[in-house]
Amino acid sequence: MIRWFALLVVSFALPTTALTQDSSLASSPRRSVGLSLAEALEQARKNSPGYRQTLNDASPARWGVRNAYGNLLPSVVASSDFGYTGSGQSNFGGGFTRPTSAFLTSGYSLGLEWQLSGRTLHAPRQQRALQRAVDETIGAAGIGLTAEISTQYLTSLQARAQVAVAHQQVRRNQDFLALARARHQVGQATLLDVRQAEVTKGASDVALLRAVQTENEAKLDLLRRMGIEPPAPIDQILLSDSFPVTPPQFQLDSLLALSDRQNPLLRSLRAREHAAGLDVGAAKTDFLPSLSLRAGWSGFTQQFTNQNVLLGQTLAEAQAQATDCEYNNAVRTGLSLGGQTSNCFAASGLADGGMALLDPVAQQIRNQNSVFPFSYTGQPFGANLTISLPIFTGFSRSLRLSQARAEEDDAEEEVRARRLQVRTDVHSRFLALQTAFQAIGVQGTSREAAQDQLRLAQDRYRLGAGTALEVSDAQNAVQQAEGDYVNAVYDYHKAIAALEAAVGRPLR
Repeated sequence: MIRWFALLVVSFALPTTALTQDSSLASSPRRSVGLSLAEALEQARKNSPGYRQTLNDASPARWGVRNAYGNLLPSVVASSDFGYTGSGQSNFGGGFTRPTSAFLTSGYSLGLEWQLSGRTLHAPRQQRALQRAVDETIGAAGIGLTAEISTQYLTSLQARAQVAVAHQQVRRNQDFLALARARHQVGQATLLDVRQAEVTKGASDVALLRAVQTENEAKLDLLRRMGIEPPAPIDQILLSDSFPVTPPQFQLDSLLALSDRQNPLLRSLRAREHAAGLDVGAAKTDFLPSLSLRAGWSGFTQQFTNQNVLLGQTLAEAQAQATDCEYNNAVRTGLSLGGQTSNCFAASGLADGGMALLDPVAQQIRNQNSVFPFSYTGQPFGANLTISLPIFTGFSRSLRLSQARAEEDDAEEEVRARRLQVRTDVHSRFLALQTAFQAIGVQGTSREAAQDQLRLAQDRYRLGAGTALEVSDAQNAVQQAEGDYVNAVYDYHKAIAALEAAVGRPLR
């Protein structure tokens, strides 16, 4: 009787001791960083590399629409040029050559260009359709990111729950080891029972270490998918959300109809199908005339770098003019016609008996030559309107039209294939959700049965009617049942996330 009383005292004292140890550990200060699912999704939208790459497509799509409208307006082109030509000789034929000076040139042009065709008119609607497709693709990426982060968040919570199961198993095995040692001390158990309990306790310790490692890896993977570094030591990051299990209230018909309307990938492909149809219309307009208008202003400068060559040429021309003038005077004098020029040299701009140019004439030439780079000589305004209608282009227009129709047909088939895939995914994930919810009930019943089995095995062992092996097997069965129940619960929540991803919008 004394030994039985001591055994019962030890068996009832052990859980109290374990609870005391747990409470002392819980009371120790430990800072943690909370992370909710909403915060995880917000950080992922800001930092996820894959999602940000998809967002980068939005800006080119917007500029594509602006460019399509901009092509309906005239384009303004302004240009300026500068040039240099070296000195040399100009050959006028017959062996007559003339030395030329190096000269500098500059010019400008300001013009308007406007082109109008069927493709130009179709481009705005086509680019708007493509922009809608890009927006829907971004929406699909957001839905995919939400499903990815939610699933990994649930995986991390699942790993944490498995850690709790492993902790519970360690406490059971610790109590079982203490009970086996107490029974061995009073002669009610053999040393084999103690060793069996020690082996079981060691296995549960290793399982706990591995469960903690799995939890840490799951949280690290969650942070990686969010696109951030761990803000604190990984064991201090606490996932703060919980997810109650409620019976699913979804209807398959409404989910299928909702996916037809809301699935972003399907909407994106439909927008691209619409753009392909507009491209067919644009290809048909290649058979119609196109209109182009060009108008502009321009100017130029040309300045000789060696003014002596320019002055020499002017001097030679003035001397020739003076010679002609004197000849005309002689003829008029001989014929008594009158009207002679009084001073042919001065009239021709010559001084010093025709050996040099007058200073004002020479200065005027220098001034007229000093025009580089911005003293432009303007050209008259010019405009040109062209209407073009290609008659035969080697069947290139027919080829483009055929290709556009083929792309439209491909886009239509791609929409049909995606719709079939979406409906299949929704249907299969709806069935998976129903199965996951039913599995929770089955696993809950199995867990309760395993817990009852463990209580019976422990009672039999305390009374000496059972063996240590029975208790060890019952504890392992409880751990397996509790772990399977945790997996069933989180598989159910993951099934909801997968169904939301298939439909293309949140359902909770």
